[in-house]
Amino acid sequence: MLLTPRQAEIVALAKEQGRVLVDELANRFSVTPQTIRKDLNDLCDGRALTRIHGGAIFPTGNENVKYEARRSIAASEKQAIGRAAAALIPDNSSLFINIGTTTEAVGEALIDHRELMVITNNINVANRLRVFPSIEVVIAGGVVRGSDGGIVGEAAVDFIRQFKVDFAVIGVSAIDGDGALLDFDFREVKVAQAIMANARHVILVSDSSKFERTAPVRIGHLSQVHTFITDRCPLDAIRTICAENDVNLIETAS
Repeated sequence: MLLTPRQAEIVALAKEQGRVLVDELANRFSVTPQTIRKDLNDLCDGRALTRIHGGAIFPTGNENVKYEARRSIAASEKQAIGRAAAALIPDNSSLFINIGTTTEAVGEALIDHRELMVITNNINVANRLRVFPSIEVVIAGGVVRGSDGGIVGEAAVDFIRQFKVDFAVIGVSAIDGDGALLDFDFREVKVAQAIMANARHVILVSDSSKFERTAPVRIGHLSQVHTFITDRCPLDAIRTICAENDVNLIETAS
């Protein structure tokens, strides 16, 4: 699903306000209520929003949002997070990058780096970085998910375990208030766990919407990462976990 500029703004408004209403959106964009209803139906079909009577809400439960919709959510925040993560990674480094739209933003921010080895199970990252001669791209084997280009499964896990790298850049689908890092696909979780176990410095990248979501499969705990980069951290409990476990918390919006 490719979002129009109006649909992307509707998703951003729903994320900010929690919900959007047909009549208010029609007035805001100077279009008919029927046009807005079609936009909302398309967004809900793509699982970017959840329909309610008279409007839609931003999904905060355990519903996984489709890839193209995820790319449009908090896009500017993800770009800032990507730049902050790239600033921590020096030239002549080796690193893992796993599946996710925020980790893809990190990959985009790395294009000016030199002499990197990037090992990834994310086809989108590999395809973006492969054209730069100063970046060596190594891609995992395994089952390719058609929805987002992620490579998952035991073959990918075995491949990752062959390496010991300087940095791992990981994303998650949700962060629980107790610090649990969560995802939807147990096959993806196995790869993420292997990535974390085989890197000297683990960088978690996640925009603040992940605090509002839940997912059923546990990757690990915030205390297992070395650096956590987000646009903002709204939970004092998360700040406490970072402080007590020497996790470097970086907020790009501050």
